[in-house]
Amino acid sequence: MATQSNDRSEVAGNANGRIDRRALLRVAGAAGALVSLPTLGRAQIREQTMPANDLPDVLETTEAERLATGFLFTEGPLWHPDGYWYFVDLRRNHLLRMTPGKPPELVRTTEGGNGTTFDLKGRLILCEGDGRKVTRMGADGKVEPVAETYKGGRFNRPNDVVCHSNGCLYFTDPDKRRAYHEREIPGPAGDDNLWDGACVYRVAPDGTLSVLAHCEYPNGLALSIDERIMYVANTRSSKYIHAIRLDGDGRMVGRSIFADMNEGSEPGIPDGLKVDSIGRVYCTGPGGIWVFAPDGKRVGIICWPEQAVNFAFGGPDLRTLFCCAYTSVYALRVKVPGNPHPWYKLRGR
Repeated sequence: MATQSNDRSEVAGNANGRIDRRALLRVAGAAGALVSLPTLGRAQIREQTMPANDLPDVLETTEAERLATGFLFTEGPLWHPDGYWYFVDLRRNHLLRMTPGKPPELVRTTEGGNGTTFDLKGRLILCEGDGRKVTRMGADGKVEPVAETYKGGRFNRPNDVVCHSNGCLYFTDPDKRRAYHEREIPGPAGDDNLWDGACVYRVAPDGTLSVLAHCEYPNGLALSIDERIMYVANTRSSKYIHAIRLDGDGRMVGRSIFADMNEGSEPGIPDGLKVDSIGRVYCTGPGGIWVFAPDGKRVGIICWPEQAVNFAFGGPDLRTLFCCAYTSVYALRVKVPGNPHPWYKLRGR
Protein backbone atom coordinates (compact mmCIF):
# COMPACT_ATOMS: atom_id res chain seq x y z
CA MET A 1 0.00 0.00 0.00
CA ALA A 2 2.79 2.42 0.86
CA THR A 3 4.49 1.89 -2.50
CA GLN A 4 1.25 2.49 -4.40
CA SER A 5 0.59 5.68 -2.43
CA ASN A 6 4.09 7.00 -3.15
CA ASP A 7 3.69 6.28 -6.86
CA ARG A 8 0.45 8.22 -6.95
CA SER A 9 2.05 11.24 -5.31
CA GLU A 10 4.86 11.09 -7.89
CA VAL A 11 2.27 10.96 -10.68
CA ALA A 12 0.61 14.06 -9.26
CA GLY A 13 3.93 15.87 -9.55
CA ASN A 14 7.45 16.10 -8.26
CA ALA A 15 8.96 19.06 -6.49
CA ASN A 16 9.01 20.99 -9.72
CA GLY A 17 5.37 20.22 -10.46
CA ARG A 18 6.27 17.83 -13.31
CA ILE A 19 4.63 14.48 -13.89
CA ASP A 20 6.93 11.47 -13.29
CA ARG A 21 6.24 9.23 -16.28
CA ARG A 22 8.03 6.21 -14.76
CA ALA A 23 5.81 6.40 -11.71
CA LEU A 24 2.80 6.68 -14.00
CA LEU A 25 3.83 3.45 -15.72
CA ARG A 26 4.29 1.66 -12.38
CA VAL A 27 0.78 2.64 -11.27
CA ALA A 28 -0.68 1.58 -14.59
CA GLY A 29 1.12 -1.75 -14.46
CA ALA A 30 -0.10 -2.44 -10.94
CA ALA A 31 -3.66 -1.81 -12.03
CA GLY A 32 -3.31 -4.01 -15.12
CA ALA A 33 -4.21 -1.09 -17.36
CA LEU A 34 -3.05 -0.43 -20.90
CA VAL A 35 -1.93 3.20 -20.97
CA SER A 36 -1.21 5.40 -23.95
CA LEU A 37 0.79 8.19 -22.39
CA PRO A 38 0.07 10.91 -24.96
CA THR A 39 -3.69 10.57 -24.49
CA LEU A 40 -4.05 9.39 -20.90
CA GLY A 41 -6.50 11.60 -19.02
CA ARG A 42 -9.53 11.79 -16.84
CA ALA A 43 -11.82 10.72 -19.66
CA GLN A 44 -9.85 7.54 -20.38
CA ILE A 45 -9.65 6.66 -16.68
CA ARG A 46 -13.43 7.05 -16.52
CA GLU A 47 -13.75 4.64 -19.45
CA GLN A 48 -12.56 1.79 -17.20
CA THR A 49 -15.17 2.45 -14.50
CA MET A 50 -18.29 4.01 -16.00
CA PRO A 51 -21.42 1.78 -15.81
CA ALA A 52 -23.28 0.59 -18.86
CA ASN A 53 -26.17 2.79 -19.94
CA ASP A 54 -29.65 1.70 -18.90
CA LEU A 55 -32.05 3.22 -21.44
CA PRO A 56 -33.97 0.24 -22.85
CA ASP A 57 -36.35 2.39 -24.90
CA VAL A 58 -33.45 4.17 -26.59
CA LEU A 59 -30.35 1.98 -26.78
CA GLU A 60 -29.70 -1.35 -28.44
CA THR A 61 -26.12 -1.50 -27.15
CA THR A 62 -25.18 -0.01 -23.82
CA GLU A 63 -21.36 0.30 -23.82
CA ALA A 64 -19.73 2.82 -26.12
CA GLU A 65 -17.22 1.53 -28.67
CA ARG A 66 -14.23 3.79 -29.21
CA LEU A 67 -13.62 4.04 -32.95
CA ALA A 68 -10.59 6.36 -33.04
CA THR A 69 -8.63 8.53 -30.62
CA GLY A 70 -5.70 10.94 -30.38
CA PHE A 71 -7.54 14.09 -31.47
CA LEU A 72 -7.52 17.49 -29.79
CA PHE A 73 -11.24 18.36 -29.99
CA THR A 74 -13.68 16.50 -32.22
CA GLU A 75 -16.83 18.09 -33.63
CA GLY A 76 -19.16 18.24 -36.63
CA PRO A 77 -20.13 14.56 -37.22
CA LEU A 78 -22.12 13.74 -40.35
CA TRP A 79 -22.96 10.46 -42.09
CA HIS A 80 -22.54 10.19 -45.86
CA PRO A 81 -24.80 7.55 -47.46
CA ASP A 82 -21.84 6.24 -49.46
CA GLY A 83 -20.70 4.68 -46.21
CA TYR A 84 -18.44 7.02 -44.26
CA TRP A 85 -18.43 9.70 -41.59
CA TYR A 86 -17.29 13.28 -41.79
CA PHE A 87 -16.10 15.01 -38.63
CA VAL A 88 -13.55 17.65 -37.66
CA ASP A 89 -10.63 17.91 -35.29
CA LEU A 90 -11.47 21.52 -34.58
CA ARG A 91 -8.27 22.68 -32.89
CA ARG A 92 -6.10 21.17 -35.62
CA ASN A 93 -8.30 22.67 -38.36
CA HIS A 94 -8.77 19.23 -39.91
CA LEU A 95 -11.82 18.01 -41.81
CA LEU A 96 -11.71 14.23 -41.64
CA ARG A 97 -13.44 11.32 -43.33
CA MET A 98 -13.64 7.88 -41.73
CA THR A 99 -14.98 4.65 -43.18
CA PRO A 100 -16.04 2.18 -40.46
CA GLY A 101 -13.17 -0.14 -39.64
CA LYS A 102 -10.54 2.14 -41.19
CA PRO A 103 -8.46 5.02 -39.82
CA PRO A 104 -9.57 8.62 -40.47
CA GLU A 105 -8.31 10.42 -43.58
CA LEU A 106 -7.65 14.13 -43.92
CA VAL A 107 -10.01 15.73 -46.44
CA ARG A 108 -8.79 19.32 -46.16
CA THR A 109 -7.55 22.01 -43.81
CA THR A 110 -10.27 24.35 -42.52
CA GLU A 111 -10.46 27.72 -40.80
CA GLY A 112 -11.88 26.52 -37.51
CA GLY A 113 -14.21 23.96 -39.08
CA ASN A 114 -17.11 23.02 -36.78
CA GLY A 115 -20.73 22.06 -37.58
CA THR A 116 -21.58 20.27 -40.83
CA THR A 117 -24.53 19.31 -43.00
CA PHE A 118 -25.32 18.69 -46.67
CA ASP A 119 -27.32 20.90 -49.00
CA LEU A 120 -29.95 19.36 -51.28
CA LYS A 121 -27.27 18.65 -53.92
CA GLY A 122 -25.16 16.68 -51.48
CA ARG A 123 -22.46 19.31 -51.15
CA LEU A 124 -20.80 19.48 -47.76
CA ILE A 125 -21.71 22.61 -45.78
CA LEU A 126 -19.25 23.61 -43.06
CA CYS A 127 -19.22 26.35 -40.43
CA GLU A 128 -15.67 27.76 -40.24
CA GLY A 129 -15.59 29.81 -37.06
CA ASP A 130 -12.07 31.20 -37.31
CA GLY A 131 -12.75 32.19 -40.92
CA ARG A 132 -16.06 33.80 -39.82
CA LYS A 133 -17.94 32.13 -42.67
CA VAL A 134 -20.02 29.19 -43.88
CA THR A 135 -18.67 27.26 -46.86
CA ARG A 136 -19.66 24.43 -49.18
CA MET A 137 -17.52 21.80 -50.84
CA GLY A 138 -18.54 19.93 -53.97
CA ALA A 139 -17.61 16.41 -55.05
CA ASP A 140 -14.62 17.90 -56.91
CA GLY A 141 -13.24 19.33 -53.65
CA LYS A 142 -13.81 22.94 -54.67
CA VAL A 143 -14.65 25.14 -51.67
CA GLU A 144 -16.73 28.29 -52.01
CA PRO A 145 -18.53 30.61 -49.57
CA VAL A 146 -22.21 30.26 -48.70
CA ALA A 147 -22.32 33.23 -46.30
CA GLU A 148 -19.55 35.58 -45.16
CA THR A 149 -21.19 38.88 -44.11
CA TYR A 150 -24.48 40.37 -42.96
CA LYS A 151 -25.21 44.09 -43.44
CA GLY A 152 -21.57 44.64 -44.30
CA GLY A 153 -20.13 42.99 -41.17
CA ARG A 154 -18.41 39.64 -40.86
CA PHE A 155 -20.03 36.97 -38.72
CA ASN A 156 -18.77 36.31 -35.21
CA ARG A 157 -18.03 32.59 -35.25
CA PRO A 158 -20.48 30.39 -37.22
CA ASN A 159 -21.00 27.24 -35.20
CA ASP A 160 -23.56 24.73 -36.50
CA VAL A 161 -25.79 24.34 -39.54
CA VAL A 162 -28.83 22.38 -40.77
CA CYS A 163 -30.71 22.02 -44.06
CA HIS A 164 -34.48 22.31 -44.56
CA SER A 165 -36.24 20.22 -47.23
CA ASN A 166 -37.11 23.47 -49.07
CA GLY A 167 -33.39 24.09 -49.57
CA CYS A 168 -32.92 26.74 -46.87
CA LEU A 169 -29.82 26.50 -44.70
CA TYR A 170 -29.85 27.69 -41.09
CA PHE A 171 -26.74 28.36 -39.04
CA THR A 172 -25.94 29.67 -35.58
CA ASP A 173 -23.55 32.56 -34.93
CA PRO A 174 -22.84 33.13 -31.21
CA ASP A 175 -20.92 36.23 -30.21
CA LYS A 176 -19.72 35.58 -26.64
CA ARG A 177 -16.38 34.13 -27.76
CA ARG A 178 -15.62 37.04 -30.07
CA ALA A 179 -13.95 40.02 -28.38
CA TYR A 180 -16.08 43.18 -28.35
CA HIS A 181 -13.66 45.12 -30.51
CA GLU A 182 -13.80 42.36 -33.15
CA ARG A 183 -17.59 42.18 -33.43
CA GLU A 184 -18.98 43.64 -36.66
CA ILE A 185 -22.69 42.72 -36.46
CA PRO A 186 -24.52 44.93 -35.77
CA GLY A 187 -22.44 47.91 -36.81
CA PRO A 188 -21.21 50.79 -34.62
CA ALA A 189 -24.70 52.32 -34.38
CA GLY A 190 -26.34 49.05 -33.39
CA ASP A 191 -29.88 48.13 -34.43
CA ASP A 192 -32.41 50.39 -32.72
CA ASN A 193 -29.75 51.22 -30.12
CA LEU A 194 -29.16 47.51 -29.43
CA TRP A 195 -25.98 45.44 -29.91
CA ASP A 196 -27.42 41.96 -29.91
CA GLY A 197 -25.37 40.09 -32.51
CA ALA A 198 -25.93 36.43 -31.55
CA CYS A 199 -28.35 34.99 -34.10
CA VAL A 200 -29.70 32.04 -36.00
CA TYR A 201 -29.48 32.96 -39.70
CA ARG A 202 -31.50 31.66 -42.64
CA VAL A 203 -29.97 31.32 -46.11
CA ALA A 204 -32.67 30.95 -48.78
CA PRO A 205 -32.03 28.77 -51.86
CA ASP A 206 -31.35 31.94 -53.89
CA GLY A 207 -28.70 33.01 -51.37
CA THR A 208 -30.78 35.68 -49.60
CA LEU A 209 -29.64 35.98 -45.99
CA SER A 210 -31.91 36.93 -43.09
CA VAL A 211 -32.11 36.61 -39.31
CA LEU A 212 -34.37 33.84 -38.09
CA ALA A 213 -34.02 34.65 -34.39
CA HIS A 214 -31.82 36.39 -31.84
CA CYS A 215 -30.56 34.14 -29.06
CA GLU A 216 -28.33 34.36 -26.00
CA TYR A 217 -25.69 31.83 -27.15
CA PRO A 218 -27.05 29.73 -30.05
CA ASN A 219 -25.09 26.54 -30.71
CA GLY A 220 -26.43 23.25 -32.10
CA LEU A 221 -29.72 23.17 -33.97
CA ALA A 222 -32.12 20.63 -35.46
CA LEU A 223 -35.50 20.54 -37.17
CA SER A 224 -38.51 18.59 -35.96
CA ILE A 225 -39.84 15.82 -38.19
CA ASP A 226 -42.50 18.08 -39.75
CA GLU A 227 -40.01 20.98 -39.95
CA ARG A 228 -42.35 23.30 -38.07
CA ILE A 229 -40.04 23.59 -35.03
CA MET A 230 -36.40 24.60 -34.99
CA TYR A 231 -34.68 23.39 -31.82
CA VAL A 232 -31.67 25.49 -30.82
CA ALA A 233 -29.25 24.64 -28.01
CA ASN A 234 -28.34 27.59 -25.79
CA THR A 235 -24.90 26.99 -24.31
CA ARG A 236 -24.13 30.01 -22.14
CA SER A 237 -24.75 31.54 -19.72
CA SER A 238 -27.90 29.53 -19.01
CA LYS A 239 -28.39 26.00 -20.38
CA TYR A 240 -31.61 25.33 -22.25
CA ILE A 241 -33.16 24.45 -25.63
CA HIS A 242 -35.22 26.93 -27.65
CA ALA A 243 -38.22 25.76 -29.68
CA ILE A 244 -38.71 28.20 -32.55
CA ARG A 245 -41.98 27.71 -34.41
CA LEU A 246 -41.74 28.05 -38.19
CA ASP A 247 -44.24 28.76 -40.94
CA GLY A 248 -44.37 26.83 -44.22
CA ASP A 249 -41.50 28.88 -45.65
CA GLY A 250 -39.31 28.27 -42.62
CA ARG A 251 -39.64 31.72 -41.00
CA MET A 252 -40.19 32.24 -37.28
CA VAL A 253 -43.77 32.72 -36.07
CA GLY A 254 -43.20 32.13 -32.34
CA ARG A 255 -40.82 30.72 -29.78
CA SER A 256 -40.65 29.09 -26.36
CA ILE A 257 -38.29 27.16 -24.11
CA PHE A 258 -38.44 23.45 -24.92
CA ALA A 259 -36.26 22.18 -22.06
CA ASP A 260 -34.26 23.55 -19.13
CA MET A 261 -30.86 21.85 -18.77
CA ASN A 262 -29.52 23.77 -15.76
CA GLU A 263 -28.89 20.79 -13.52
CA GLY A 264 -26.21 18.23 -12.84
CA SER A 265 -22.57 18.60 -11.83
CA GLU A 266 -21.01 16.45 -14.57
CA PRO A 267 -19.14 18.17 -17.42
CA GLY A 268 -21.20 19.03 -20.49
CA ILE A 269 -23.19 21.82 -22.11
CA PRO A 270 -26.04 22.09 -24.65
CA ASP A 271 -24.18 21.80 -27.94
CA GLY A 272 -24.85 18.98 -30.42
CA LEU A 273 -28.56 18.54 -31.14
CA LYS A 274 -30.47 15.97 -33.23
CA VAL A 275 -33.97 14.50 -33.63
CA ASP A 276 -34.85 10.84 -34.18
CA SER A 277 -37.55 9.46 -36.47
CA ILE A 278 -40.24 9.44 -33.77
CA GLY A 279 -39.57 13.05 -32.79
CA ARG A 280 -37.43 12.60 -29.70
CA VAL A 281 -34.86 15.35 -29.17
CA TYR A 282 -31.24 14.51 -28.28
CA CYS A 283 -28.89 17.17 -26.94
CA THR A 284 -25.49 17.09 -25.26
CA GLY A 285 -25.54 18.35 -21.70
CA PRO A 286 -24.13 17.70 -18.23
CA GLY A 287 -23.20 14.03 -18.02
CA GLY A 288 -23.74 13.02 -21.64
CA ILE A 289 -26.45 13.17 -24.31
CA TRP A 290 -29.87 14.03 -22.88
CA VAL A 291 -32.88 12.44 -24.57
CA PHE A 292 -36.28 14.18 -24.48
CA ALA A 293 -39.73 13.08 -25.55
CA PRO A 294 -41.42 15.41 -28.09
CA ASP A 295 -43.27 17.09 -25.21
CA GLY A 296 -39.99 18.05 -23.51
CA LYS A 297 -40.03 15.38 -20.79
CA ARG A 298 -36.57 13.95 -20.19
CA VAL A 299 -36.27 10.24 -21.00
CA GLY A 300 -32.70 9.81 -19.74
CA ILE A 301 -29.03 10.55 -20.33
CA ILE A 302 -26.65 8.54 -22.54
CA CYS A 303 -23.23 8.47 -20.84
CA TRP A 304 -19.89 8.33 -22.66
CA PRO A 305 -16.29 7.74 -21.56
CA GLU A 306 -15.48 11.40 -22.32
CA GLN A 307 -17.55 14.57 -22.39
CA ALA A 308 -19.94 14.39 -25.35
CA VAL A 309 -19.58 17.42 -27.64
CA ASN A 310 -21.61 16.56 -30.73
CA PHE A 311 -23.10 13.49 -32.40
CA ALA A 312 -24.98 12.20 -35.44
CA PHE A 313 -27.16 9.31 -36.51
CA GLY A 314 -25.71 7.21 -39.30
CA GLY A 315 -24.94 3.83 -40.76
CA PRO A 316 -27.11 2.35 -43.54
CA ASP A 317 -30.10 2.14 -41.16
CA LEU A 318 -29.37 5.44 -39.32
CA ARG A 319 -29.25 3.54 -36.03
CA THR A 320 -25.59 4.12 -35.22
CA LEU A 321 -25.11 7.02 -32.82
CA PHE A 322 -21.67 8.46 -33.58
CA CYS A 323 -20.36 10.68 -30.80
CA CYS A 324 -17.58 13.25 -30.94
CA ALA A 325 -16.14 13.46 -27.43
CA TYR A 326 -13.04 15.64 -27.08
CA THR A 327 -10.09 13.34 -27.93
CA SER A 328 -12.02 10.40 -29.37
CA VAL A 329 -15.01 9.33 -31.43
CA TYR A 330 -17.37 6.64 -30.15
CA ALA A 331 -20.43 4.71 -31.30
CA LEU A 332 -23.51 3.09 -29.80
CA ARG A 333 -26.43 1.39 -31.50
CA VAL A 334 -29.92 2.80 -30.94
CA LYS A 335 -33.34 1.23 -31.46
CA VAL A 336 -34.94 4.09 -33.40
CA PRO A 337 -33.29 5.61 -36.49
CA GLY A 338 -32.40 9.25 -36.66
CA ASN A 339 -34.54 11.63 -38.68
CA PRO A 340 -32.98 11.40 -42.18
CA HIS A 341 -31.41 14.41 -43.85
CA PRO A 342 -33.64 15.67 -46.70
CA TRP A 343 -30.84 14.97 -49.21
CA TYR A 344 -30.86 11.31 -48.22
CA LYS A 345 -34.49 11.13 -49.33
CA LEU A 346 -33.84 12.94 -52.62
CA ARG A 347 -30.82 10.77 -53.32
CA GLY A 348 -32.84 7.60 -52.85
CA ARG A 349 -35.42 8.50 -55.48
